[in-house]
Amino acid sequence: MSEAPQPAPTAAKPTSARVLPALILAMLAFSVVQTAVVPILPGLARELNVSGSSITWLMTANLLSAAVLTPLLGRFGDLRGRKPVLLVSLAGLVLGSALAVCTHSFTWLLVARVLQGAGGGVLPLAISIVRDELPRHKVTGGVAAISASMGVGSGLGLVATGLLLEHWSYKSIFWMGLVFGLIAVALVVLRVPADPVTDQEGGADPLGALTLAGWLSALLVAVSQGNHWGWTSNRTLGLFAVAAVVALVWVLVESKVAHPLVDLSMMARPAVAFTNLSGLLIGFGMYGSFMVISNFAQTPEQLTHYGFTATVLHAGVMLLPSAIGSMVAAPLGALLIARRGPRLPLVLGGLLGAVSMAYLALRHGAEFDLYFSSAVFGLGVGLAYAAMPAYINGAVPAEQSGIANGMNAVLRTVGGAVGTAVMSAILTGDTLELPIPVQLPTESAYQNAFWVAGAMCLVAAAVPFAIRAAGPAPAAPAERPAPALTKTDA
Repeated sequence: MSEAPQPAPTAAKPTSARVLPALILAMLAFSVVQTAVVPILPGLARELNVSGSSITWLMTANLLSAAVLTPLLGRFGDLRGRKPVLLVSLAGLVLGSALAVCTHSFTWLLVARVLQGAGGGVLPLAISIVRDELPRHKVTGGVAAISASMGVGSGLGLVATGLLLEHWSYKSIFWMGLVFGLIAVALVVLRVPADPVTDQEGGADPLGALTLAGWLSALLVAVSQGNHWGWTSNRTLGLFAVAAVVALVWVLVESKVAHPLVDLSMMARPAVAFTNLSGLLIGFGMYGSFMVISNFAQTPEQLTHYGFTATVLHAGVMLLPSAIGSMVAAPLGALLIARRGPRLPLVLGGLLGAVSMAYLALRHGAEFDLYFSSAVFGLGVGLAYAAMPAYINGAVPAEQSGIANGMNAVLRTVGGAVGTAVMSAILTGDTLELPIPVQLPTESAYQNAFWVAGAMCLVAAAVPFAIRAAGPAPAAPAERPAPALTKTDA
């Protein structure tokens, strides 16, 4: 693999005040669009005259598209330049939002959600741009802000959905995504400079891309639809088997080709492998807890004697503290990384997530309990997401930054899909007997769901101890402009 060209000297680099807002808004645009439809899925089923099981494909299709395209776009950015590929990623989000605004067809709305999934490439590409473009002493804070923006946008998307539905139709949700996306495109064009780092000798790996897409598709469809099809049904078990076989083929392909899409030796480095495991577990906790808390808040108290009979807007507001917590976590995480290395914020992130879920399992009778636990959980997610790129970027060369962070983002998405499916299975497996034809979970089912999410976060807190201790990010002398974060064992 060619030696990456050195970026321009630190003094000539753009300021973080110029580049970061564009990249953060791009990340917010995707994360808002991805989660905004979650609270309106039941209403969309009625509006589009489709079944409840069919409407979940709007989320499954988006997760699947993001999981497949994120590493591909990250690698293309490594090969041919991050800025142009970032614009391609945002173009998919904009086109998908525009199509969703214009259509009343479920089929075309499904296509729109697939196109929006291209926005998943924003995270690895933006992290790589920050690593390449900003002065070295600004890199850790910039990466932390972008990574934490994923949690911020997810929380804001739920609140914005409720607010828009109070006054307009579901189309307003997609208008929001379109406006966000167009502003992000304009800012990237105007503020993000051309790339100094590309891997000019790297080649395409179409078979690697095809097999990666194959096993991710089979896995995510099986996980997302398992509750509807049955976990022991032929379709579900068959897809899990296909995922395992194609994943094995993918590993064989990537170990043989001259220019693999994913360098497996890089993925096997402890700093990368264990950080990806943490991403999987934190993603499980975040997406799973968002769904459970939102459902719990909207449960009609007069029927179940728990819950708060909240509207979509009210339930979103209860999750708003998670977005605020993630905002606070970005600068705090950068400070901890600079002084102590990435292990401390990653461990704290998992612990705070576990504490917040355990709190909810024990105390959930007042709205304050949801607000408080949401804030603590958001702070934990923000700290964990800020630390993950620091571990990864310290273990891989600049020309592999996009694909390495892209695979981490994929595993967060896979964790989220698994978490949502597991939480749904727990809630639907223990329901109340009511005099009306509606299935509502028991209070103990919600408690079990909170305990499971907390357990996953607790395991995520323990994982970093399997990585050799990393020191604080070194200060950058003027004569050493190469973009790098905290170095770990590679």
